[in-house]
Amino acid sequence: MVHRDDELGRFLRARRAALTPERVGLPAGVNRRRVAGLRREEVALLAGVSVDYYTRIEQGRGRAVSPEVLHALADALRLNRDERAYLDNLAAHLARPRTDPGCAPSDAPRAAVRPELHALLNAMTGVPAYILGPGLDLLAWNRMGALLWPGIEDLPEAHLNIAHLVFLDPGSAALHADASALRRDVTARLRADTGRDPDDPRLCAVVQRLRRASPEFRELWETHLVEENPHGTHTLHHPEAGALTLHFEKLPLPADPGQVLLTYSAAPGSADERALRALAERHPHLTAG
Repeated sequence: MVHRDDELGRFLRARRAALTPERVGLPAGVNRRRVAGLRREEVALLAGVSVDYYTRIEQGRGRAVSPEVLHALADALRLNRDERAYLDNLAAHLARPRTDPGCAPSDAPRAAVRPELHALLNAMTGVPAYILGPGLDLLAWNRMGALLWPGIEDLPEAHLNIAHLVFLDPGSAALHADASALRRDVTARLRADTGRDPDDPRLCAVVQRLRRASPEFRELWETHLVEENPHGTHTLHHPEAGALTLHFEKLPLPADPGQVLLTYSAAPGSADERALRALAERHPHLTAG
């Protein structure tokens, strides 16, 4: 279960443990440190708050934390933009009255994709494209998307999830040049999503399933890494096309909360573009999903 009541404290402790005194300009001291990273009093000093107040926040006993204090803590812990957004989201959820039982494991259904979005995917004939849902479910893809991820059209629905595939499906993991980095990125994205909506039933179901099935996911999850990764480059080892370095974009779909359009493209005139084109020509009858 994702406990939003203590998630803020867990996040602060994880980020505190990831820092050293030297990195934030504090003396390391001569005594052996009993904790990894910064001590509570050091974070409190850097943030300009009392040790008692910071301790109450970290222990979940300070429900309403002002934006000024959150900003000071973010500065003290050297949080990046995504981590700051996650901290703000956690604090906002913590301040709201509880009116529901919170996130719990469930067999929450996958989201549905509008016909108009299926039509959009099919119109993108030269670009591999996918619709992702809450929890990184793979909801739909076009013909080029099926070509780029071989065998995707034959997978059972329960496995059509990017996190499930990269952590629990060796064949899918082998498609990615740096599967370890991708698993880290996937975990960090799921963590960011839980900050926005910690009680989303599908997101909760995916996280709980991975925590039960994958020791590597459990270990990464407890590091509280937070990254959105809205765009970047990704290298694949495709069984037919060989090595492909492609640019990806993740575009939120405002009319469909939690859904994202994921596209891949090759640099114009590159060997990657030629390899994608040749791949499409070899499989003219493969259909979209």
